[in-house]
Amino acid sequence: MTMQIEEPKHYKIGFHHLGFRPFFLLGSIFAIVAVSVWLWILSYQGSLPRSELGLTQWHAHEMLFGYSLAVISGFLLTAERNWTGVDTLRGAPLLLLASCWLLARILPFVPHPDAILMMVIADLIFGSFLCLALLYPIIKVRQWQHMATWSKVFLLVIANTVFYAGIFNLFDNGIQIGLYTGLYSIVSLLFLMCRRVLPFFIEKGVGYPVTLRNARWVDYASLILMLIFMVVEVFRLSAITSAITAVMLVVLHSWRLIGWYSHGIWEKPLLWSLYLGYAWLIIGFVLKVLSYWSGVNPMLSVHAFAYGGIGMMTIGMMARIALGHTGRNVFLPPRGLLIIFALLLLGAIVRVLLPIFMAEQYASLIHYAQWLWLVAFAGFVIIYAPMLVKGRIDGKWG
Repeated sequence: MTMQIEEPKHYKIGFHHLGFRPFFLLGSIFAIVAVSVWLWILSYQGSLPRSELGLTQWHAHEMLFGYSLAVISGFLLTAERNWTGVDTLRGAPLLLLASCWLLARILPFVPHPDAILMMVIADLIFGSFLCLALLYPIIKVRQWQHMATWSKVFLLVIANTVFYAGIFNLFDNGIQIGLYTGLYSIVSLLFLMCRRVLPFFIEKGVGYPVTLRNARWVDYASLILMLIFMVVEVFRLSAITSAITAVMLVVLHSWRLIGWYSHGIWEKPLLWSLYLGYAWLIIGFVLKVLSYWSGVNPMLSVHAFAYGGIGMMTIGMMARIALGHTGRNVFLPPRGLLIIFALLLLGAIVRVLLPIFMAEQYASLIHYAQWLWLVAFAGFVIIYAPMLVKGRIDGKWG
């Protein structure tokens, strides 16, 4: 008697299977839309239908709580399933959560007197249910070590709430507190996520035996210093304390990053993109120090964190995770990724470093950097949209 081997069921559509799929696709498309709108606003004096949300406020908010939080959501909803062994959102609940996020992104363009209020409701519903969705697996298996990651997502939701309270004059200085709390919470979360995955990626990905340096004291010290920096910087308590803490963070994270170095990363775009993204976060702290002692434009440090650090690291994470979780070989990524990462890296240099030496060309440099961002993310969407929508190539669910 010959045994029949059951062929795997092939899923033509996998968009609703795991969190990375809708959130990576929607987030990367929104990265194009949001920066295109910002380019239009700056170049052609465009405006939003409602005045409650200022143009600069909208740009900062949407890059943090729109794009960045979408990528974080997709990453964590997927990663927690692996960490805990408990299913995270999928199917209709996942699409409903993504729809809340999407609705909040669309509403600022709706010419209705209550559009911004509806945006607030949609965004806070999204954040609340995201926190619950991420908390459930942790509680179910009692893996409390993941609460450090969850707490940063929860802080992002609180920061978003404070921002909206500031928009409606319900919280003094709420806009600034919300935005900077959001920015530094994302930076802190990226440090934490990189500590968990980047050494592992490098050790497995360079193609030869390597053991990277890690130290528990660095983990604890970086968390404590980052918390001090956030509190002092967000609430403008002491500029000198902020600068000194930034110096200490530069030294600590540089020491960590050097310990993770291996020459083989330069042959692997999926490794050097994340490695350089981490370096951009360090550059952000360097520029924060220089803004205090040398008068460097403080917005350069913000964009070192946002464009260089968050931009490089999120697109690198999306590129790797999407390959692995759609059944593809992460060691043989699409060739176009090299160009995409190079364009984004060039854009960060143009947006952050060149203005230090070419201040008179600042407006033009911003313009060029925006176009480099747009081309890079357009390339990412073209390559990855089919992967994120279609089922796994090995026929498995996921």
